[in-house]
Amino acid sequence: MQLHASGEDYLEAIFVLKKQTGEVRSVDLARYMGYTKPSISHAVSILKKGGFLNMDQEGYLHLTDSGQKVAEKIYERHCFFKNQLVMVGISPEIAEQEACQIEHIISEETFQKIKNYLYKSGK
Repeated sequence: MQLHASGEDYLEAIFVLKKQTGEVRSVDLARYMGYTKPSISHAVSILKKGGFLNMDQEGYLHLTDSGQKVAEKIYERHCFFKNQLVMVGISPEIAEQEACQIEHIISEETFQKIKNYLYKSGK
């Protein structure tokens, strides 16, 4: 299943919430993302069907191995670009918004080359 940017955002949000609180329910995700419960339920259903997410009997969300892999990739990109943008003088608020856009459109090859270049040059 091919994920759209919104699916990647949901997986990333679950990943972040899990790191922060240890457990994630749909209501937590709705609150964190600012979406309605029906929107979250629909997204969770799609992500479950795609094999990216499971829900246990108590309603807690768990990333599958493939969901975890996608979430980690998107989160790494997000943090990297947000930090780079802030370092060049972009406000944290704008950097947050723009990193969220960049993380989805950049290819893996381009991301790795930028990252390697900046790390080699010490920036």
